[in-house]
Amino acid sequence: MRTNVLIAGFPAGAWGTNCYLVAPAAGEECVIIDPGHQAADGVAEAVKKHRLKPVAVVLTHGHIDHVASVVPVCGAHDVPAWIHPEDRYMMSDPEKALGRSIGQPLMGELTVGEPDDVKELADGGKLALAGMEFAVSHAPGHTKGSVTFRMPEQADIPPVFFSGDLLFAGSIGRTDLPGGDHAEILRSLERVCLPLDDSTVVLSGHGPQTTIGQERATNPFLREVAAGLGTGPQSPAPRRGM
Repeated sequence: MRTNVLIAGFPAGAWGTNCYLVAPAAGEECVIIDPGHQAADGVAEAVKKHRLKPVAVVLTHGHIDHVASVVPVCGAHDVPAWIHPEDRYMMSDPEKALGRSIGQPLMGELTVGEPDDVKELADGGKLALAGMEFAVSHAPGHTKGSVTFRMPEQADIPPVFFSGDLLFAGSIGRTDLPGGDHAEILRSLERVCLPLDDSTVVLSGHGPQTTIGQERATNPFLREVAAGLGTGPQSPAPRRGM
């Protein structure tokens, strides 16, 4: 059993979206999570620094701040992109996902569209990539096709949870864009986040690292859900995100 994992993360672009490269160790294959706006250079730097070989891009959801660099990153490494089918359209039609009119400028010229190879994620699926396993949970509310990825505990390494824009340190994802649903995101928090062990490390789409234990104790949304009140305060905009 492996006793280590390499996670290289950096905030990218105008929205400060966290992009992660995950590998068993330096010099091995890796998975790229959420290469968003202006993330391609950061990906290339991390690949070079850690001598990594990308084998896949996986996406927590389809908003442009998480997928804007999918086409160049997949093209540069000839790898597929994985996304939930309900968010797949957003790669080619980001304006619709944001409630904008077609043709309205979106952060200047962005390369939008699907890479050559797109694979679809399913709730409860297991992705075996780069010698690692990622458990997929469908977690709608921020978007209809939002998902999370969880890596199991390994020896003395706690489980790692890539939450996308479902859960942040102290907050949750906004629900006021097309496809968002406040009641739905609360149900996703209850179903996906509450069962996780307190030691689980949360690496979210925006903002700093946290743990499930910290959020269970201090996050007002998770506390409301855990108390069984089922409403929670209205969702604020996520930290530097969409």
